[in-house]
Amino acid sequence: MAQGKKVWMITGAGRGMGVDITKAALVAGHAVVATGRDPQKVADAVGASDDLLAVALDVTDPASAAAAVQAALDRFGRVDVLVNNAGNFFAGFFEEIPADDFRAQIETNLFGQLNVAREVLPVMRAQRSGLIISLSSLAGVTGSAFTSAYVASKFAVEGWMESLAPEVVPFGIKTMIVEPGFFRTALLSPESTTYAEPTIDDYAESTQQTVAAWKQMNGQQGGDPAKLAAALVQLASSDEPPVRWAAGADAVQALREKADELREQAVAHIELSSSLAHSDA
Repeated sequence: MAQGKKVWMITGAGRGMGVDITKAALVAGHAVVATGRDPQKVADAVGASDDLLAVALDVTDPASAAAAVQAALDRFGRVDVLVNNAGNFFAGFFEEIPADDFRAQIETNLFGQLNVAREVLPVMRAQRSGLIISLSSLAGVTGSAFTSAYVASKFAVEGWMESLAPEVVPFGIKTMIVEPGFFRTALLSPESTTYAEPTIDDYAESTQQTVAAWKQMNGQQGGDPAKLAAALVQLASSDEPPVRWAAGADAVQALREKADELREQAVAHIELSSSLAHSDA
């Protein structure tokens, strides 16, 4: 393989951000294993390339993850960069989200990433090199009404990645959390978003207003996913990829505001907070 050319494995590459990241990696001269539930849809979305392998992958199925990684090894012999991008969005007020839907959200957005990483990590450890990139969200940094299931899944991804990083760095494996703001992707499309069925009168008006606003926002978001993808490939190719990357000016602002909130909360009751040690300590 040519010097500088790496093998990327990208989940959720059949539509949305995954398509853009796949195209950007190919343009940069890398080989890409692009995965999705329907590999033909992936191939059609990305376009033909000698460096592209489209593979079927249901991230919620550990056996499917194992088969996809094996297909990558059979074709290219290694995996250098994993982009855990696949995900969906269950929206609604917490009381109205069915328990099964809440679990399904966690299953896809958290355990889906775990399933693929669990298969890729032994490969990267054997190589003594690799980069695992998790697509998180502003929802992985700050919560908001109507998004409790999605936010819970993304907070969990961030906690897992922060804990994984020191475990794998001794083996030359790096990690990177990507926190996009609002980008013109497929996330708010009917294919990606499931709205909870309104069942509680107290939430009815807010639900109607929120759903209408989000449907109107779909396709009008300010961020350009192609630019994000190109920047992501650039960062991933650097000697020291960032541990966390805020993607978009709105993401930068949100992280700054969250940091300020945490500082304020840390000292809001500092005397009481600092007075809880055993008296003999």
